Amino acid sequence: MTKIINLVAILLVVIGGLNWALVGLLDLDLVAAIFGDMSMISRVVYVLVGVSAVYVLLTQVIKMGGKQA
Repeated sequence: MTKIINLVAILLVVIGGLNWALVGLLDLDLVAAIFGDMSMISRVVYVLVGVSAVYVLLTQVIKMGGKQA
C-alpha cells in the first residue's frame, strides 16, 4: 500500500512540475485548460499536487534520517 501511495505522490509531483513548466514557457495552465479555470476539480488537483509535494519532501527527509548531504 505504501508503494502505491509513494507512486501516486511522485506522479502528482511530476504532473505539477510539468504543468508549472508549461505555465512558465508557454503561459499554458494545462490543468485549467482541461478542468476549467479554478473549477472545483482544478482546485482539487492543485491541492493534491501540493499535498503530494509535502509528502514526498517529508518522506525524503525521514529517509535521510536528518543527515546533511
